[in-house]
Amino acid sequence: MAAATAVVLNRDNDSFRGLFSDTWTVTCTLDSASVADQAAGTDTVTISGVALGDMVIGMSAGVDEAGLVRRAYVSAANTVTIATTNTTGGSVNLASTTVKLVIARMV
Repeated sequence: MAAATAVVLNRDNDSFRGLFSDTWTVTCTLDSASVADQAAGTDTVTISGVALGDMVIGMSAGVDEAGLVRRAYVSAANTVTIATTNTTGGSVNLASTTVKLVIARMV
């Protein structure tokens, strides 16, 4: 695997100004069930005010995700779903952890 070259970084607070009409930053505790190999599972988080069409633009977990593939999306009014897919070759049961989400509604 090659290392990235010609990396351009622009770090500021103005890049997204005016792009979103609403944003949510959420911290919650998640204790997902064990996910068998070649299986998927979902967890939901109730977040007042989010709606279909809003974007989950970031998610972090406080544990090593052990090769699981996770994504978060707004699945219904006031609900974000965290979907977990396991292709690791064995069952994985993550410890209870703090999850942080950033959700945005475009203008």
